[in-house]
Amino acid sequence: MRGKFFLDTNIFVYSFDDTAEQKQRQARELIKSSLRSGNGHISFQVIQEFFNVATRKFATPMPLLGSKEYFDKVFMQLEVIHPDGEYIKTTLDIAATTGYSLYDALILSAAFKAGCNTLYTEDLQDGQKIRNLTIVNPFTF
Repeated sequence: MRGKFFLDTNIFVYSFDDTAEQKQRQARELIKSSLRSGNGHISFQVIQEFFNVATRKFATPMPLLGSKEYFDKVFMQLEVIHPDGEYIKTTLDIAATTGYSLYDALILSAAFKAGCNTLYTEDLQDGQKIRNLTIVNPFTF
């Protein structure tokens, strides 16, 4: 992995999914790589979405205190992108020009704001290039 990259929520969710071992392995490797390299980026939206799933929808929900520990050990070690006015304007432009939902456009906008050249997600079109950002589905085996 070269350059800055962005990790979508599904990467973190799959890192806990014992029912999808190959995806779990790949997700954990991406997270480890982002922590080692310092090139991994997420947005505030990713944190919110992850904890919504982890504390309410996991087969065994993550306890709130465990959530705090994961937040400190993982999310706080990554570059977290926060919204501002330009970010929202960019989001609206992306949604209007690509047809992506506002939530997907927020992810793309955060990746642009961070200066990433790769977005790892299974939710968008694998291989699509938007501006200087390439969408990569890391779970295509």
